[in-house]
Amino acid sequence: MSNLKLHRAEVKAPDGETIRLIYDENGDILEIFFDENEQATGVELTDHILLRLNQTTRRAVSLTILHFSILTEQTEYGPRSYPLDGLEELPEELRELVIHIATTAPVNQFLKLSHFQESPMKHVPITYIESYRFPSVA
Repeated sequence: MSNLKLHRAEVKAPDGETIRLIYDENGDILEIFFDENEQATGVELTDHILLRLNQTTRRAVSLTILHFSILTEQTEYGPRSYPLDGLEELPEELRELVIHIATTAPVNQFLKLSHFQESPMKHVPITYIESYRFPSVA
């Protein structure tokens, strides 16, 4: 018998589309599905955040967050932030598409982007995850 504990929820995107959330409590993984499962390119934004997107339609397909409870912990200064070091390796066109998708609905309901200005010429993109509480166990 499996002791898998999944929490499921649905929320609405600003455009009225349904977003499906599945949280695996044992694995501490949150998967957010913005669209039906379709062919997509996976982009590791960090070691723990994967964005899947359809480059043709320029839309997000899903967002996977590993160690969700840790990534959403609050500090005395606010939410934990993480550098988007996965963007550095991307070709410029794909990097711009990822930033566009991540800063617009529906992805920006869950993933917030900003930057740290390391010097006048160097901006380091950072992110934090919006916390989400699941009302029931599926």
